Amino acid sequence: MADIKVDVLVIGAGPTGLGAAKRLNHINGPSWLILDANEKAGGLASTDVTPEGFLYDVGGHVIFSHYKYFDDCIDEALPKPDDWYTHQRISYVRYKGQWVPYPFQNNISMLPKEDQVKCIDGLIDAAMAARVATDKPKNFDEWILRTCGEGVADVFMRPYNYKVWAVPTTKMQCQWLGERVAAPDVKLVTRNVILNKTAGNWGPNATFRFPARDGTGGIWIAVSDTLPEKNKRYGEKGEVTKVDADKKVVTLKDGTTIGYDKLINTMAVDHLVEKMGSQELITLSKGLYYSSTHVIGVGIRGERPERIGDKCWLYFPEDNCPFYRATIFSNYSPYNQPQADVKLPTLYKADGSKADSSEAKPGPYWSIMLEVSQSTMKPVDEENILRDCIQGLINTEMIKPEDEIISTYHRKFDHGYPTPSLEREGVLKELLPKLQAQGIWSRGRFGSWRYEVGNQDHSFMLGVEAVDNIVSGAVELTLNYPDFVNSRANTERRLDQPFYSAGTPPKELPSRERA
Repeated sequence: MADIKVDVLVIGAGPTGLGAAKRLNHINGPSWLILDANEKAGGLASTDVTPEGFLYDVGGHVIFSHYKYFDDCIDEALPKPDDWYTHQRISYVRYKGQWVPYPFQNNISMLPKEDQVKCIDGLIDAAMAARVATDKPKNFDEWILRTCGEGVADVFMRPYNYKVWAVPTTKMQCQWLGERVAAPDVKLVTRNVILNKTAGNWGPNATFRFPARDGTGGIWIAVSDTLPEKNKRYGEKGEVTKVDADKKVVTLKDGTTIGYDKLINTMAVDHLVEKMGSQELITLSKGLYYSSTHVIGVGIRGERPERIGDKCWLYFPEDNCPFYRATIFSNYSPYNQPQADVKLPTLYKADGSKADSSEAKPGPYWSIMLEVSQSTMKPVDEENILRDCIQGLINTEMIKPEDEIISTYHRKFDHGYPTPSLEREGVLKELLPKLQAQGIWSRGRFGSWRYEVGNQDHSFMLGVEAVDNIVSGAVELTLNYPDFVNSRANTERRLDQPFYSAGTPPKELPSRERA
């Protein structure tokens, strides 16, 4: 007999686990419990605070949504107008010492003339080849060549995507792309080159929200706070050490055992199968590939420079810096760094030289958050990564050698990006159904390993839809039809709607007049 028994057990209090818990609480049906090894909710959408008071998210997270239900839940958690800032995305690609507006492939009018010619040649060749092509691209590299041509592939797409994914583009499939990568319009690109114009904003995150206080992690702590305390076990008392799928019992670090009827797992699926001890599933999961992410934070004294301005996040395809993306994190909220009257000493200057004084002085302050990928195919000098990143900021003219560094941050996340490798679909089509046959719904960024539905709104709804599938047999659209959910506003669920399980109509059906 287990110490605790519930109908639905949720492992992980990141966005996916909280989505599941929120839906379970909403429908007020099955008994449930949510576990997490961390003291605070958030998972891979958490926020850290340095001793000096600089905030850094676990990578670049912003709020934009395809789902009404997601919006309802975070607005319920943070309901006041001053809980949020709304921003227009201002993004650039750093290339040959200048800022090219994002997306790069739509703005080659900004490149040097020789690069414009190379890119236009490639775009025309690609457009002509596409008219007679009878098969689909076999991998991401072929997709790049067919849509962007050899020129854009060589100057941007191949080097940048290697820096992001830490694998060559030839080793990635292309079914994941959807709205993630802009396909250039050859006529528009050519017209803009001739007229020396730039293309406008593109993509679903052209406008985004960010919490005023506590970073992205503050959203998920607030969502967790809307759930009953009796249904949550966080910290050491919520750390899972073993999953017995046959007996449907989970063992926790403190020895507590929890029996369940259905399990929603949001930990990385390769970690899950290890805790299950199934050699068959462990071997199968070895076919899934991932990269690690180093998040680097640099806090700087002084007014934000005019050359930085109101930029949001910036892309770096060249090898003069180890990071692939930089976020001006202080631009997202004035509370992402210490207030100007806080006195802090200088650690050292950006070029590594000693500070002029060890005396604590007031600000103002601003900050940059950097991301560096690592994998077996892309090694990283971890010992010197902070120094190399600061030098990269100097090389790209983000900061100056004499700038005063007030605070630094470095954290490595072993599971950073779930790689859409060529082998991924073959593994998932076998692994996820095998788990589900044992009563385990494995969902989330690494729980179901689909990057194309790995944003915060997607992740949350993967949990919501897993619950609806368990309770009423509803189709999990986000997991199974990524292109569909990403191409429309999903308004089917609302937080203020009652939930009716399959075969249970509302007690009072509306009359024609009421309808």
